[in-house]
Amino acid sequence: METILSIENLNKRFGPIHAVKNVSLEIKKGNVYGILGPNGSGKSTTLGIVLNVVNKTSGNYSWFGGTMQTHEALKKVGAIIERPNFYPYMTARENLELVCKIKDIPYTKVREKLELVGLMDRENSKFSTFSLGMKQRLAIASALLNDPEILILDEPTNGLDPQGIHQIRDIIKLIASQGTTILLASHLLDEVEKVCSHVLILRKGEVLYSGSVDAMTSNEGFFELQCDDNHQLMVLLSSFDGIDKLSEENGKVYAYLKKPIESKELNRFLFEKGMVLNHLVKRKHSLEEQFLELTNKSKF
Repeated sequence: METILSIENLNKRFGPIHAVKNVSLEIKKGNVYGILGPNGSGKSTTLGIVLNVVNKTSGNYSWFGGTMQTHEALKKVGAIIERPNFYPYMTARENLELVCKIKDIPYTKVREKLELVGLMDRENSKFSTFSLGMKQRLAIASALLNDPEILILDEPTNGLDPQGIHQIRDIIKLIASQGTTILLASHLLDEVEKVCSHVLILRKGEVLYSGSVDAMTSNEGFFELQCDDNHQLMVLLSSFDGIDKLSEENGKVYAYLKKPIESKELNRFLFEKGMVLNHLVKRKHSLEEQFLELTNKSKF
């Protein structure tokens, strides 16, 4: 799979502040990557460095396998790293046509991208009349005018209401489904879990985790069970190989696993012991649970 962006041991210092500490990441074509972390974790600084607007202190990064210089490579990149900034007295169409003129892009792209972000019905409305969510969608349309290989978004849903957040997430999924690689920075766990295939977790500039979202949230998961005698259920479960620990809460028993176990395998074992369940669900750990576990293990 083609490498879009490779980051290796990237560092950035602002005086005594070590904002980015040995960050490494490889972005492959066609995936959606999230850089996750609280404010001040180094997300925006990392994006600024690879977009050539912030100077690195040390380390390396290269676009498209190092086959071209950064300024040439950035012509194949779409990015939104600040609040949407268009001419307020111009319409959505006029603003996008101006971008096309500056970047030598055919005007035919304007309608295509307005349709993609759901703004065709407001193409002749002035930018000043747009809600924050509409402004963000117009910014995404603008960043996509040159059909970039990768779209970079810094906190794309920041400040939006629930409807606006939902719209932006749907647009990101749609863009990704069409083959565009996406890199987004966010402090929202839910956002990354819902739209990203891969995640890099940063905390005070340091990498806590880098890999697929599925790999992070799977581990071995846990079972949620219930029967008429939960005490006896826990006794039986404690003798089943593969269960790490047990707990009971709100009338349900939770069996945390140390190795893969199928629902039917556990159900069969309990049935053979005379235990009939009235509830059995296998769940996986959420990204939030994993994130909290990672940050709790780290000393900050």
